[in-house]
Amino acid sequence: MAIDWTTLLAEWRDLYRVALDTVIAGQRPWLRVDRIYREALDILLERRGLGDAFTRQERDDLNSVWTRLDAWPDAVAGLARLRRRFTTATLSNAGMAAVVAVVKHANLPFDAILTAELAHSYKPAPSVYQLAVDFLGYRPDQIVMVACHKYDLKAARAFGMRTAFVARPLEFGPDVKPDVTAEDWFDIHVDSFTALADALGAGSSS
Repeated sequence: MAIDWTTLLAEWRDLYRVALDTVIAGQRPWLRVDRIYREALDILLERRGLGDAFTRQERDDLNSVWTRLDAWPDAVAGLARLRRRFTTATLSNAGMAAVVAVVKHANLPFDAILTAELAHSYKPAPSVYQLAVDFLGYRPDQIVMVACHKYDLKAARAFGMRTAFVARPLEFGPDVKPDVTAEDWFDIHVDSFTALADALGAGSSS
């Protein structure tokens, strides 16, 4: 059976985003993101006529792929440099267990792990950005939100944070062209975490 995984993944992401937005809007109770991904996967497989193609265990295994993501080639080196000068922390929509798994799998050097699960909401809700203030002890204007999604940075900027856009043209695969153009409201626009370290004067790679 031939499956177009690129298209399937894009639809899966879209269904996940719709579910997050319904939680933010108060249209449904908060649900952990791994359960949202699993729910979206079930909907997707039924929609695509693949409901009988995967067992429950296979669906669970497929859903866990989000905890085994490899880092971008520049991430570890760039974060290590940034960490020597700044406090580095995640602020992800993924659940705590999932982000811990990703950080351990990819050996990412963060000082703290924060996720939207702590706020029982999802970005771009302001309560998620407030987590960085509450848990790290900095004012919003002392925090740089780093992301490759413009909606995330737009919400962070509205919250009072500075913004750094790291362009990831291949985030969704070679056949999808995300918007990675610079915006005049970005504080920083770079194409890697090592370039971000350069821009913030976070030492050299040696």
